[in-house]
Amino acid sequence: MPEYAKFTEDMIRTHTILVPDMLPIHFKMLISIFEAKGYKLELLRNDSRAVVDEGLKNVHNDACYPALLVIGQFMDALKSGKYDPDRTALLITQTGGGCRASNYIHLLRKAVAKNYPQIPVVSLNFSGLEKDSAFRITAPMFLKMLYAVLYGDLLMTCYNKCRAYEINKGDAKKMLDKWHRRLCNIFRKGSKMFLKTKKIYRDILDDFASIPLSSEKKIRVGIVGEIYVKYSPLANNHLEDFLISEGCEPVVPSLLEFVMYCAAANFNNAKIYDHPTKSSVFNKIGYDLIYAKQKELIKVMKEQGSFEPLHDFEHLRKLADKYINQGVVMGEGWLIPAEMAALAKSGVENIICTQPFGCLPNHIVAKGMSRAIKQDNPNANIVAIDYDPGATRVNQENRIKLMLANARL
Repeated sequence: MPEYAKFTEDMIRTHTILVPDMLPIHFKMLISIFEAKGYKLELLRNDSRAVVDEGLKNVHNDACYPALLVIGQFMDALKSGKYDPDRTALLITQTGGGCRASNYIHLLRKAVAKNYPQIPVVSLNFSGLEKDSAFRITAPMFLKMLYAVLYGDLLMTCYNKCRAYEINKGDAKKMLDKWHRRLCNIFRKGSKMFLKTKKIYRDILDDFASIPLSSEKKIRVGIVGEIYVKYSPLANNHLEDFLISEGCEPVVPSLLEFVMYCAAANFNNAKIYDHPTKSSVFNKIGYDLIYAKQKELIKVMKEQGSFEPLHDFEHLRKLADKYINQGVVMGEGWLIPAEMAALAKSGVENIICTQPFGCLPNHIVAKGMSRAIKQDNPNANIVAIDYDPGATRVNQENRIKLMLANARL
């Protein structure tokens, strides 16, 4: 095994750590938490065709599209000349499992080592995949990250709803920027103000509810699928913006659902295979904490009444049991059919399933389960859109337009 550069504690003060762009709303707040600890993180926003080209140069064709884009975005940024290779590090998240979430950090290290052997690649994970990393997550930081995800989900939900109906174009973006600044400052300063969740939730909801909206009825389109392609504008060719331009309201499930899915997979597998471990016990404790926080947010959203509450995760698990076993946890596993069913039953009957071409797990649990969901929800209008380097944006958007032509209000 070749030796790659390692991230040391001294680098916290000297290096700029680059972060790939997956969830702009959430990641900005997560970055501010690390900035409070002295880290200097920068969210990459380069999204030209050069990103794809760099990915194709540095990753073999068998790797999935998300891996290609993440590595391509890093390599494009490094070759731009904007960053000093001697004072730069790269950060990638890992959730574990059998696909890219475990493996493509090694592809990234191999690509970086060719031209920038001094640049370390840092793993951010909660599953012990990189035990010797100097990139540490303390319990207080984990709690802050949980709240950042909750606030991010709420902002994403309110923002998508308001910008679809806003009378004065740009009002929703101004409100989003206002709350972004406020929350990032709270996390960056290390203030405990972030713990006043109920007040902050209500203030966010009230502020977005004050935006003048039209009463026009629009087609609501749910977006599910592989986590990176579902959320990343780079990966899905700015799908949410396209749906807005087509007169639709995009409905995107929360990031917290994926976080809880990962936690549930661990302790659920221990139960299925009758093999409890220390990790499965801690995951169950963490899951219970996260679920309690999710219920708190849902309760506030119901009380305020202006926006549709997030899906209760235990409700998602019950829906999944109707279609697929919760032991199916490769990729996004049972979460995709559960989210599709939840959207259809809540009135969002038009659903786009975004998936990297050739991603076997997601083809099975998305395309493979859509027929069963349609049989149970006759009005469901589900289309799977593949994303890969050879797929043109025009073809993808034409397929979506065809779906919208059959959409039901």
